[in-house]
Amino acid sequence: MLNTLIVGASGYTGAELAAYLQQHPHVNLSRLMVSAQSADAGKYFSELHPQYRGLVDLPLEPMVDVAKAAENIDIVFLATAHEVSHDIAPVFLEQGCVVFDLSGAYRVQNKHFYQQYYGFEHKNTDWLSQAVYGLAEWNADIISQAQLIAVPGCYPTVSQLSLKPLVEAGLLDTAQWPVINATSGVSGAGRKASLTSSFCEVSLQPYGVFTHRHQPEIATHLGIDVIFTPHLGNFARGILATITCKLKAGVTQENVRQVFEDAYQDKPLVRVYEKGLPALKAVVGTAFCDIGFAQQGEHLIVVGVEDNLLKGAAAQAVQCMNIRFGFAETESLI
Repeated sequence: MLNTLIVGASGYTGAELAAYLQQHPHVNLSRLMVSAQSADAGKYFSELHPQYRGLVDLPLEPMVDVAKAAENIDIVFLATAHEVSHDIAPVFLEQGCVVFDLSGAYRVQNKHFYQQYYGFEHKNTDWLSQAVYGLAEWNADIISQAQLIAVPGCYPTVSQLSLKPLVEAGLLDTAQWPVINATSGVSGAGRKASLTSSFCEVSLQPYGVFTHRHQPEIATHLGIDVIFTPHLGNFARGILATITCKLKAGVTQENVRQVFEDAYQDKPLVRVYEKGLPALKAVVGTAFCDIGFAQQGEHLIVVGVEDNLLKGAAAQAVQCMNIRFGFAETESLI
């Protein structure tokens, strides 16, 4: 059994992680921790998330000494703010833990990216250079050998899963940048109360136009430029991405279908639609990403959907853990 710690366990993603890990046959969910300054420190997990009463009744311990928290721990999941992950991940790594970081602190191996898009100077460049990007369906070989896995963002996961087969097969006319319009439920903003993400205040609207930090993450790992516009919707959870792109001359619908089938035929958490387009209700509450497409001549529209808290965060982190330790990829996820 692998002793496992979740840091940042009071939030929505931390709760989903705890739910998956408590039922995992090879994991001992040893400790749950939050910031020492958190108002949730000292409470029990099931007080905040009563649906897990009797299943996960661990206390939310305040993190005071990071090195001490690492004692007797094999695996650490960081569901923490980017700056926090930046600071504490190296301590856990130096203690020999395998770290799955769900923040953006180690996703792009360019230290200047962090100053521009996250507003802090990245000082752990040695670990940044060793971090592996945890897009599970595409990076399994390197995930299986990594000590630090940077779990992709929710928008980047659905966007890349929807586009990467086309990019890798060379089917796109990249002179016309793919346009990604994606809408997320309000849980993507986290559990902390905010007027801008309050369910009653949110009206469907775009944000971060041309400035959102997930655009360079997507572009970097796809290897092509994209236009990415996120939207916030007044629903609880899920992401739907509608992606418009241009195919090279002569690419047929059968060519497109074949590259998706070849990419995901042995990937159990990605479901490609033979006809029709997916809707959020197909994936909310599950670990799946569903993908469908429609084509007219050289114009292609791809639609991808996922649960932002699951395939876009917690489920993909657990999927990466399963790959890293040689377990069945869907263990505890299906």
